[in-house]
Amino acid sequence: MECQVRPAIDDDIAAISRVVIAALRESNSQDYSPDVIAQVERSFATETVSALLYKRKVFVALLGENITGTASLDGNVVRSVFVDPTYQGGGIGRQLMDVIHATAASAGVGSLRVPSSITAEGFYAVLGYQKIRDEFHGAERTIVMEKRLED
Repeated sequence: MECQVRPAIDDDIAAISRVVIAALRESNSQDYSPDVIAQVERSFATETVSALLYKRKVFVALLGENITGTASLDGNVVRSVFVDPTYQGGGIGRQLMDVIHATAASAGVGSLRVPSSITAEGFYAVLGYQKIRDEFHGAERTIVMEKRLED
């Protein structure tokens, strides 16, 4: 499924929050407890997403006018890659990551890290990321993965 990926704007904040929370509730809840999901959800309330637009390079994926996914780049760290559960498995995440990789490479970044959820570990592995270590934030397990970008 071919989508358009562009930098996020202020008008996208509510849709980004909606996509992330839907993905957390429908996909990530298979791997994390309700308490962990609720804690992570708070990190994606609209006011928090608004602040992130000014701290990171945030991108959105669109099918027509509908925002179906988001991803961001914070220096050499990939963050907040989420696809609306209705569209998961259709290549939107890969298209977002292609833009993230190109953006990082053009900024001279040699390798990227991603703090992956248990849910997304396989997705990142298919893209060439390798597990470095596990990190725990309370009950939340994050898998830190890394990929060298092609020169």
